[in-house]
Amino acid sequence: MHQPAPPPLVVFDLDGTLVDTAPDLIDTLNALLRREGIATVPFEEARQFIGGGARLLIERGLMAHGRACGPAEIDRLYAVYVEDYAARIADLSRPFPGLEDALDTLAGQGCRFAVCTNKLERLSVQLLEALGLAPRFPVICGQDTFAMMKPDPRVLLATVAAAGGTPAAALMVGDSRTDIVTARAAGIPVVAVDFGYTEVPVATLGPDRVISRFADLPGAAAELLRLPWTAGSPA
Repeated sequence: MHQPAPPPLVVFDLDGTLVDTAPDLIDTLNALLRREGIATVPFEEARQFIGGGARLLIERGLMAHGRACGPAEIDRLYAVYVEDYAARIADLSRPFPGLEDALDTLAGQGCRFAVCTNKLERLSVQLLEALGLAPRFPVICGQDTFAMMKPDPRVLLATVAAAGGTPAAALMVGDSRTDIVTARAAGIPVVAVDFGYTEVPVATLGPDRVISRFADLPGAAAELLRLPWTAGSPA
């Protein structure tokens, strides 16, 4: 018996793509640095440190002041950071404008959604629940879900599989080099948002499409997923 094709799947990065988490992430980093007697990092500088998980964020925050710590010390700081961040996870973090309308439009065209992030899974779920977005994403995969992190393409492929999708009918949406490299290695097209956290303009990194607002995502997804509708179709 012929199996029906799986529905198209849109996999989102979280920090800097779905949600502007920088205020809470950076507040937590700077609180940690102050506790350790280290100067804080200016917001715009620290914003570029986001994307590789909390451990890398801490390492980058230390390196901004010429500090380096061994693995055991980073482990200690990481444990403190995670506990502090969990307590303030959605104090200032908010979805980027237009996200929910774009999800509504895509869902109306039969798309399903998943999250593939380098954030811990439990923190990702906690954040999306606090913002009322968790029901939109039946599958939320973090750095510890499969014991792999982006840019390892296996974590994206495992997320697609967990969501019941196939790489041939999947699309990645992210904000950084990490997301683009991951999607490329997985053989999945990628849309980059230009309002996220990146050290260089995402347009220079070779994504399939760049968008500056979520209103443009349904049209980009229609082209890349070859959906039976056209850019500009009504929701």
